[in-house]
Amino acid sequence: MALDWSSSVDLHLDRLPPVRPGAGLADALRAAIRDGRLAAESSLPSTRALAADLGLARGTVTAAYGQLAAEGYLVVRQGASTRVAVITRTQLAAPGPVARPAGPHPRWPVRWSLMPGQPDVSAFPRDVWLPAVRRVLARVPSADLGYPEPMGHPVLRRALAGYLGRTRGVVTTPGQVVVGSGFTALLGLWCGALHDRGITSVAFEDPSLPHLRSTAVSAGLAVVGVPVDDDGARVDLINAPAVVLTPAHQYPLGVTLSPARRAELSRQAVAGDVAVLEDDYDGEFRFDRAAVGAVQALAPGQVGYAGTASKVLAPGLRLAWLALPERQVGPLRDRMLATGASAPPVLDQLALADLLESGAYDRQVRRARARYRARRDAVLDAVAPYSDLVVPGGIAAGLHMHLRVVSSSTEAAIAAAARRHGLGIDLLGRHRLLESDDPETRPPGLLVGYAAPPDHAFAPALAALIRVLNDLRCPR
Repeated sequence: MALDWSSSVDLHLDRLPPVRPGAGLADALRAAIRDGRLAAESSLPSTRALAADLGLARGTVTAAYGQLAAEGYLVVRQGASTRVAVITRTQLAAPGPVARPAGPHPRWPVRWSLMPGQPDVSAFPRDVWLPAVRRVLARVPSADLGYPEPMGHPVLRRALAGYLGRTRGVVTTPGQVVVGSGFTALLGLWCGALHDRGITSVAFEDPSLPHLRSTAVSAGLAVVGVPVDDDGARVDLINAPAVVLTPAHQYPLGVTLSPARRAELSRQAVAGDVAVLEDDYDGEFRFDRAAVGAVQALAPGQVGYAGTASKVLAPGLRLAWLALPERQVGPLRDRMLATGASAPPVLDQLALADLLESGAYDRQVRRARARYRARRDAVLDAVAPYSDLVVPGGIAAGLHMHLRVVSSSTEAAIAAAARRHGLGIDLLGRHRLLESDDPETRPPGLLVGYAAPPDHAFAPALAALIRVLNDLRCPR
């Protein structure tokens, strides 16, 4: 049965049985998801539209969607389209305990946002960026406006090599720097290059960002987990030929990889020929102590380094970079050419290079660091009276903190309270890789991003967070 869904895709479903068609619809959709015909995060038609296409009662379709949502195959959100959940290949095939479906951020009508991983885009330095673009336009050779070098403009690669060496201790050359359209895109290329070499699995910290794990799965790699404790990732438990880590400020828990484990990681990478990718997503924002240098400097022949301008400038620029071991550069470039991947727009690259070389980027980092530190302090002061409910963690750096729940509150209760008060926050549970709900070893938690709101919305967003905590203290 081929259905032309104007809101989604043209999909073949097995013919539904005349008896219990709702169960048949659930079976057909489940099979389409498991077979990969319905891709992760793809939209499904509304219950009304699908009911009309199939000649079923709308309630029958609603019940089928609800069943698949309960099983973790779909994500149903009020006011938004139903989507296919992110689910790994091992989840679909492996017997016994399997990885948890990743799922998207919690979604509900949001008035105030404290979502992590996002800067205040209203603070984008327009007064600095616009003159940089004008300078670039005045001097850029016409030839540079042709089809770009896929690995990035040489001027930006040279500027990044100098900046990363000076500020993060990265040992690299311009020829080893690759510029890409966001870290996720570069991660996909890196994983694809690993797959081309015959590597079949990659390790991620547990917990970690679900969409990054899904990117590895989409490149053909199986994902395995590395537990995280107060000293960072348990590098002694890495059981894969490649690993992606966030050593400076683990996402989402915020801990820093200890010196002993940094040394062990570098030894293990060299001795075991393990490909390591260090995701330094917010390394510039260290508040209470000296900056933590890059692990890459300990083993530059095995450890790749990833950075981005998303937190300092704006995510919409899609400016990110890798500093790779020399032997990885050629395979990644081959992967870029094979997939048609390209670097960001040339003028944006050259404007960023101008900011790096003029010192304007450093000044923007210092301004943003002071601003976000003040916001972090405000959140800490606000949640201090709620120490019976939550304990802050990961506060030494970055744009978010982890509030570990020490009361009996569940993440479902937290989400319900946030929904009531129109607050956008993230929950720790969806970042878990392995199935476990033991509150002793895997307590629930909130991820509070204090950077996201513009100045006028920060205080109201913080007040909404306090109302959520009050609801948890005195459940309705």
